[in-house]
Amino acid sequence: MTVGGAPDFELFRDAWGIPHLRAGDAAALAYAQGHVTALDRAWQLEVERHRMLGTSAAFLGDEAAGWDRFARQARLADTARRCYAALDEPTRAWVAAYVDGVNGGLAHGAARAPEFGRTGLAPGRWEAWTPLGVWLSTHVLFAGFPGKLWRDEVVRRLGPDAVELFATDGPGTSGSNGWLVDGARGAGGAALIAGDPHRFIEDPGVYQQLRLSCPEFDVAGLAVPGVPGIGHFGHAGGVAWAITNAMADYQDLYRERLRRTGDGGVEAFGPGGWYAAQVHDDDGVEVVETERGVVVIGGPDDEEAVSLRQPARVYENLGFAAMRALLHARTVADVDRAFDGWAEPVNVVLAADTEGGLLHRVAGTVPVRDPENRVRVVPAWEERYAWRGRYEPLPRADVAGGVAVMANERSLAAPLGAEFAPPHRARRIAALLGERATWDADTMADIHTDTELASATPLLELVERLDGLSAEAAELRASLLHWDRRMAAGSVRAATYARVRSAVVRRLAAHPALAPLTGLMPAYPEIFRPWLALVPRVAYGLENLLMAHHIPYADRLSAVREAVEETAEATAGEPGTTWGELHRLAPWQALHDPDADWPALDGDHDCVLSTSSVPGLSDRAARGPAARYVWDLARRENSRWIVPFGASGVPGSAHHRDQLPLWLRGELVPLVTDFAHLTEETPMTDATPAPDLTDVYEKRVDGFGTFRLTPVDPAGADIDVLYAWVREERAAFWGMTEIGCDDVRDIYAHMATLDTHHAYLVRLDGRPVALFQTYEPEADRVSECYEVRDGDVGVHLLVGPAEESGGVRGFTGALVDVLTGYALDELGRQRLVAEPDARNAKAIALFARTGFESAGEIVLPEVNLPEVHLPAKRAQLAFYTR
Repeated sequence: MTVGGAPDFELFRDAWGIPHLRAGDAAALAYAQGHVTALDRAWQLEVERHRMLGTSAAFLGDEAAGWDRFARQARLADTARRCYAALDEPTRAWVAAYVDGVNGGLAHGAARAPEFGRTGLAPGRWEAWTPLGVWLSTHVLFAGFPGKLWRDEVVRRLGPDAVELFATDGPGTSGSNGWLVDGARGAGGAALIAGDPHRFIEDPGVYQQLRLSCPEFDVAGLAVPGVPGIGHFGHAGGVAWAITNAMADYQDLYRERLRRTGDGGVEAFGPGGWYAAQVHDDDGVEVVETERGVVVIGGPDDEEAVSLRQPARVYENLGFAAMRALLHARTVADVDRAFDGWAEPVNVVLAADTEGGLLHRVAGTVPVRDPENRVRVVPAWEERYAWRGRYEPLPRADVAGGVAVMANERSLAAPLGAEFAPPHRARRIAALLGERATWDADTMADIHTDTELASATPLLELVERLDGLSAEAAELRASLLHWDRRMAAGSVRAATYARVRSAVVRRLAAHPALAPLTGLMPAYPEIFRPWLALVPRVAYGLENLLMAHHIPYADRLSAVREAVEETAEATAGEPGTTWGELHRLAPWQALHDPDADWPALDGDHDCVLSTSSVPGLSDRAARGPAARYVWDLARRENSRWIVPFGASGVPGSAHHRDQLPLWLRGELVPLVTDFAHLTEETPMTDATPAPDLTDVYEKRVDGFGTFRLTPVDPAGADIDVLYAWVREERAAFWGMTEIGCDDVRDIYAHMATLDTHHAYLVRLDGRPVALFQTYEPEADRVSECYEVRDGDVGVHLLVGPAEESGGVRGFTGALVDVLTGYALDELGRQRLVAEPDARNAKAIALFARTGFESAGEIVLPEVNLPEVHLPAKRAQLAFYTR
């Protein structure tokens, strides 16, 4: 059965707005996944599509130009096309069904998302291969190939032995925690898997909580918006799986010799001499591809050019067949076979099933080549550095003692990588797992929030050796030596340690021994600069640098001494700054909100609760747990999950950031498995016309921004916003605090059919800030309380929460001025009629300040209609006359 030409499916949501989809077969379910993702994440989807195409700067601004150039030079879109063409037919059809769903829901989703209006972007059309491009674009930097530029410079400037000084999980890479206990240690008699992927925190989030159910499978997990299936973290009832970044090295950089020819071509020098390279123009960007790879640094007119070689382009495979196969997995053996087809990024996998099966392995494509390729940029003209096939899958690991841990450390994937994360997180998780004989979903979740910082040891050992300090510095030293080494947001000592650490980082970065590494960034494109800045490299390699002999011991001790004295002087007389006051969330947003007040965070880079800042530059955290999960194999309904913000990508909606308070506290929301406990939602179909939500009024106000009035969309995310607002106690006068979201939707759907009443959502620079309603007084009960004049128009105003407007002083006055301007100028009325709650002193004072004159109290009579019931109310009548 189809609806409006689209496959039939059912959409349910839980209390957190998480979509649960049910359909008759896998193809219809793929369509449903694409469709609901477009409804909930239209802006995010279109940003990712444009980033993959290298066209995002057109609406995001010049800051995105560096990425766009890289995306075109790296031929991300062309690689995605090739990988899609190479798919087997069932997988190709599955991906195409997802894309059909995206295209079917994108117009509706865009109508909900204010960012389209802010940027002037119109939703485009997805091609069948677009999800592969989104996947490649999202993960192309996961293996950290720009780190080879850094290591190459270190070798050239300091010598090969100096590379180990900075060998740690460097800037820009992504990691994760994951752990498993078998059925003997699971309280329910079956295994549990838990973990948290560490990535750049983005708003909307990089993971989408989702459930996909059809007769063939029923899988809940964390999907990547824009990509079908549930590849990374999933629970299929009888089997569950999770991954972490293996830190494998599978992409290479080659130094190229290029020259132009007389006929406008380009030649490259290879092992066999000069040959013709491929050249074409991509909207003003010259794209050159040699036999080794695509040129991403420099070109034929530069002294140096560097090409990128990656498996996706060489082997035309991104592993999408494995993603489809995972949905059909019933046992660990099925998961294992599915991951045999995994391509990239290369991951460490944990899996368990209800039959007692366990899996701990590495999955992904890694080329066989010279060990030097992993370390630095190698010459393209030497045959020694050519690829020679692919590694066979590494042996599966035994789950010794019924416990397995993965945290990006040097373990299963050691033969495949060059740099790994320090072992602190893995060791800490293993130690915590050893403290209990049995585990359940709640106790497993406790591990997520552990804040012990083992990497503090080398710095604190040097602090302990200090003598001859000033009185203030000596007191600070004593405080640090009594610190429990936990990076808790409320800890003053953690903040003190962080300040000392940052001061040490800056001093070591300025040490003459590292001076040759300064000034590297201008030599390379902006996209690679996070890997090439010296201060972040020193920050993440601080443990090694404090113990290595490259910087003399006396200089290291002196740097620590000066840092302690500096910090003592800077904090003298302070009431005691906490770590949370310094260490705040700093998520990436395509449209940056400079006024956002982000919350304090527990944790630090090397804690299990890994919230990464860049000591020496900023204590704000851009990376952290992009999701958390506990998969219970004994009872799937005992499983838990959380994301940093919410299920919806629509600003202001009820589920945009409703999970944030729980995420901050380390709490998880339950995985609902019974459809009877979910709320069914009527899905929009291709046949449902997208609402015409053209702005009816726009006005820019200096000091505030641009206000826009748009008709409320009763079927869209506007209702999520309004439902959240009208349930608050301050909105009791509106009479909707006790009714459900569907009832609110019905009220505004009915209002949309009237010629006498109109509802508008007011946005300030795209953010919903107020609900504004106008009505004809003669068609309203207020007409029984005063003598209506020609030219009167009634107004109702509900201002959104203060955080939506940024809490700017004078905002409400500016808002009322804009709304009165609309009613008088655009509608051509002579007088505005307001009747706020007689008990609402703030609202009455606001109207008085903005020019409304009081006409005394009135009692609005009770109204009973089939569509709505309005109880009697005491109100303050007020008029605003032109």
